[in-house]
Amino acid sequence: MLCALLILAAEPTPLFNGRDLAGWHMDVPALDKNPEGTKPFIVRGGLLVSLGNPGGHLITDKAYRDYRLDVEYRFAGKPGNCGVLVHASKPRRLYDMFPQSIEVQLQSGHAGDFWCIGEDITVPDMVARRGPKEKWGVDGDKARRIANLTDNSEKPLGEWNTMRIECVRDRVTVWVNGDLVNDGTGATATQGQIALQAEGVEVEFRRLDLIRL
Repeated sequence: MLCALLILAAEPTPLFNGRDLAGWHMDVPALDKNPEGTKPFIVRGGLLVSLGNPGGHLITDKAYRDYRLDVEYRFAGKPGNCGVLVHASKPRRLYDMFPQSIEVQLQSGHAGDFWCIGEDITVPDMVARRGPKEKWGVDGDKARRIANLTDNSEKPLGEWNTMRIECVRDRVTVWVNGDLVNDGTGATATQGQIALQAEGVEVEFRRLDLIRL
């Protein structure tokens, strides 16, 4: 019975079904005044695509805690910016755009950085990786970025990257293509929605699998 339970616990739940955006909703400020405007998240050829513009977020309808999220993504056309936000809650918490969350960065060359958006987290060597303590913060122009451990884990443009994000209690651990790139504890949130960004360039996702831990 124990073996059966362990196998069941390891069964992933796809957050993207390959056909449509069921289970997700968009928060795109530009659509407030023009609901018929371009929507920045689509499904194309079995892939979930963030078109990059207009800026906004694709957010899971459900909230999650204690999980592992496996993401396969690529910048197909040109390098740029995007992110996976965990423990997301209050919409448009920052700059009337970004939901309160901890962002796991996908930006080309910086995959695995943490960005604090109304929430905080602690890593080893905080001063070296975040800057002087008096500048730390979770709003506006405060030092919200916590640099990753390696900037050479990403694959060349056009190739698929695998990111694993593990959220357990107040800990968030991130791997990119098998390399440990960030590990933080003391997160000020331990549950919430998961969000993807539209932030300037096109990004394709072919897998978003969640395993509850």
